[in-house]
Amino acid sequence: MTDFSTADPAGARAHARAMAGTRVEAMPTVPASAAEDRPEGVAAEAMLWAETLAAGGYAAKRLNRGARLRLVDLYGDACLSMLVFNAERPVERLNVADTQKVQWNAYLGAGSLLLSDMGKVLMSLVEDTAGAHDAFCGASNAASNARKYGEGDNWGPHPNARDRFLLATAKFGLGRKDIHPCINWFKGVRIADDGSTRFNAGPYAAGRKVTLRAEMDVIVVLANCPHVLDPRADYAVTPARALAWRGEPTPESDPIRNATPEGLRAFQNVEEDLHR
Repeated sequence: MTDFSTADPAGARAHARAMAGTRVEAMPTVPASAAEDRPEGVAAEAMLWAETLAAGGYAAKRLNRGARLRLVDLYGDACLSMLVFNAERPVERLNVADTQKVQWNAYLGAGSLLLSDMGKVLMSLVEDTAGAHDAFCGASNAASNARKYGEGDNWGPHPNARDRFLLATAKFGLGRKDIHPCINWFKGVRIADDGSTRFNAGPYAAGRKVTLRAEMDVIVVLANCPHVLDPRADYAVTPARALAWRGEPTPESDPIRNATPEGLRAFQNVEEDLHR
């Protein structure tokens, strides 16, 4: 612990410089090439993003077409809510309803596509060792957190995902009108035969992961807050890791691209834009 006074500019500068090299778990690795947990086979110079999100943390990153994004539930109790935008035209963004109905499946897993509101594929899910996600319930908000924890605004100890999204999207010139229904990774929600919603809070195994491939230039926004249906009285969520690296765009022979006629059309819609 340093013993500098921060009451004057010189002391504040000395204090700030004394903090150089300080590391905590929940922070970005800069440069990303210095990350020690690179995925197997990924060269240091290929890394684009390496960041750990604490409980209540948020992050956002622009990724180019072909980039891979790995999300890791480090300790088994993360809940990563995610928004996705077309980076070139953010008015186009993830449409969870179309993601479900176009694929005739509301449960996400390896081979699933994240579809936009303009009939294009934003990202594809190339790996999933978690098998428990939610494309139904959306993000927690200040009111839902206040009901459970007594308060839920952005500045207290129980921040909510929707307000965290506002902070993250503002970095790209986006605002409240741009916050759309999200995907919640690592928390399982199923719809029972009687139509009721069944939530599974875990516990889950540590180290579960999903890997996504960017099918166009995208903005990815993440918030790590307890699920809106989590029944626990405590603000229960553990850190998650985001790792991204350069990759090749999806080839025409790719099995995910060609798995269904609906999915193929979504890829072709992206490719049509690239040829204009």
